[in-house]
This record gives sequence, C-alpha cells and structure tokens, in this order.
Amino acid sequence: MKLFSALDLNIKQMAFSSSFLIWFFVTFSIAFPHYSMVDAFVGTYGVNYGRLADNIPAPESVVTLLKAARIRNVRIYDSDHSVLQAFKGSGIEIIIGLNNGLVKDVSGSEDRAMTWVKENVEAFVPGTKIRGVAVGNEILGSGDEGLMEALLPAVKNVYNALERLNLAKQVEVSSPHSAAVFADSYPPSDGVFKDTVLPYMKPLLAFFSQIHSPFYMNIYPFLAYVSDPVTIDIKYALFKKNKGVYDAKSKLHYDNMFDAQIDAAYAALEKAGFGKTEVIVSETGWASRGDANEVGAGVENAKTYNGNLRKRLLKKKGTPSRPKTPVKAYVFALFNENQKPGPTSERNFGLFKADGSIAYDIGFTGLKPSSASSSFISVKGKGLQGLLGSSLSLMIFASCSVLLFMM
Repeated sequence: MKLFSALDLNIKQMAFSSSFLIWFFVTFSIAFPHYSMVDAFVGTYGVNYGRLADNIPAPESVVTLLKAARIRNVRIYDSDHSVLQAFKGSGIEIIIGLNNGLVKDVSGSEDRAMTWVKENVEAFVPGTKIRGVAVGNEILGSGDEGLMEALLPAVKNVYNALERLNLAKQVEVSSPHSAAVFADSYPPSDGVFKDTVLPYMKPLLAFFSQIHSPFYMNIYPFLAYVSDPVTIDIKYALFKKNKGVYDAKSKLHYDNMFDAQIDAAYAALEKAGFGKTEVIVSETGWASRGDANEVGAGVENAKTYNGNLRKRLLKKKGTPSRPKTPVKAYVFALFNENQKPGPTSERNFGLFKADGSIAYDIGFTGLKPSSASSSFISVKGKGLQGLLGSSLSLMIFASCSVLLFMM
C-alpha cells in the first residue's frame, strides 16, 4: 500500500512538472517572439564572387575552382539564376544580393518582396545552399536619404517573406556597410557612428538584433593606407611585424589595422546600444595593381596581405576587444573584373585572373597553369570532382603538394 502511494505521488509530480514546462514554454513564446539564429558562415574564410567582367570563367568552372580551394562561403552581389543553378549540389554556402536598385521597390511592397524571394530563393533551395540575403550594399554610407529610409522596410519585407515561406530559419537577412558610416574609428575605442547615420542605423540594428543577424562591415586597410601613406605604417596594414598601435582608452594593443578596424565597429555598436552584435567582414582585400596615386597597390603587397589574412583567419581567433569571437571574413574578390568603373585598383582585387589562373600564390590552385605557382594541378571542367571520388584518389591528390586548407 505504501509502495502504491509513493508511486501515485511520483506520477502526480511528473504530471505537474510536464504541465508546468508546457505552460512555461507557451507563455515564454507569446511574451517573447521566437527568431531562430541562422549560421550562414562555415568556418572563417569566404570570398566575394563579383562578375563585372566579360572574360571570367563560367559559373560551373567557378564551382570547380572553389571546391578545389576548399572555399565554402561565397557572396554574390545579385541573384543571377545561372550562378544559383551552377551552385546546386555543390555544398558551397552562398549569400545572394538584392541590389540597391531594387531596395525602394521592395520596401514599398510586401507582394514585391514575396515575388522576389519566391523567384530567387525558394526556387533554388535546398539544392543550392542559399544561406543569406544581403539587402543593398553600403546604403547607410551613401548619403542617399531616400535609399537610407527605404532600407529597413525592405529588410523587414524580405524577412517576412522568408518567414511566411518557412525559410527564415535557414536564410539570414543582412545589409553590409562601408566605413563611411563612422564619424571616428581611431583609436578603435573611439569608434562611433555618424549622427546623420544613427537615425537609420539604430532601428536597423534593433531589428537585426531581434532576428539574430550580425553586423556586416566592409573593411579595407588598403584604402586607409592609400589615403594616408605617410602616417600609416604599411607593415601595420599588411599584418607584418611592426610596433603596432596602443589604444590608451581600452588599454589594448593592435599589431594590425584589420583587427583595429573591426574593433572600431564593435565600439560603435556598443555606443549605439548593440554591444553583443557580432561583426562579420563582408569585404576585405588588397589591389594587385593601381594608378600612380594609389600608393601600395601591387602584386607583392596584395600577396602579403591576402596570404597573411588567410593565415590569420585560419587561426580562428578573435580581436583584442572580442578575443572569444573568431573573426569571419569574405575576401574581395575572386576575380579581377575588367568592367568595374573607377580607379585601376577596382579592377585588380582578384585572387585569380580572368582566365582562372592564380593572380599570385597564397596556397590556392587555379583552373589553368600560372607562372605564379610552381606546383599546379589542372581542375578544368569536372576532372577534379571525379578525382576526389575515392580514398585512393585523395591520396594521389595530396601527394601533388598543393596546399589546400579547410576553411
């Protein structure tokens, strides 16, 4: 009889516990709307696949190139269907872009946003691993008030369309920014957004915080150095050994400008009330060629910057102010783009030349031999995919001394 009573009490307690848990989760869900966090970045290294060129390889060849280099994160600036189709089944994670010219249109119409998401996201997933939509590029630093006002409504409309299509848990919504959003960024602890930008930035950050999106920032030590080559030590910009910079306010030491610029963004976010938001570098790179006034542009400096950047990212370490948050970055860019407007440097940021050969050797291989590399394996067409199809082939591939890192 005592055994029965104890068992009965146990069952009642379990029932109460279950009921309480159900009540708690239901109440919590109502009080705090649930937004799932999308992990749109594998590892720490990615590339921007710009296509303002009439001489670069076809998307299918680009997939072969990326797989050979073990690059698993790619960002494009539009939603070109030939690219999205080529990436199907590749396993490469891709962020697509809703370009600036569409932002106002999408901001004013939920139906337009839904149509765009259906045509450019839903139609390709899950075969193509679309993991993010970048709404616009560098809008809040553009000075175009109409476009700045349209950004948040466009972001919300795109997110709501993804939500209604049950895609918000796998596709992140973001919007990359340029350094033009800062009023100050040196020393890093003085990082702060411009007063003219804050009325647009704070509501955008509030929404991104709600849906757990990071802060995407385009960071270019190259541009900083070109603007002030007298004051800035090029070794500091290139990750080379140098005396570094000491931030007296934070009492932190910086041995490279890349980390310092990221921490300036963190300082600005903290002052705006969003200190817990992660910073991801949406663009960074160094030009291998430039005009006469573009001091520092050149093959050796580009090789040094991108080679050292790659090593730094592979260490999966944070910055001085955020040591526990590994830095993630998309390098600009995959190819030199001969149709980009602007100074010569704009057309010469590529890790690879237009023909698919490497622009300089930082450990990658190309689609065809290059004098910049002493060791090469052709990966043209789909030959490499077949080569990697067995364990024996993997051993043969490794024996060819091509240095391929897992990002």
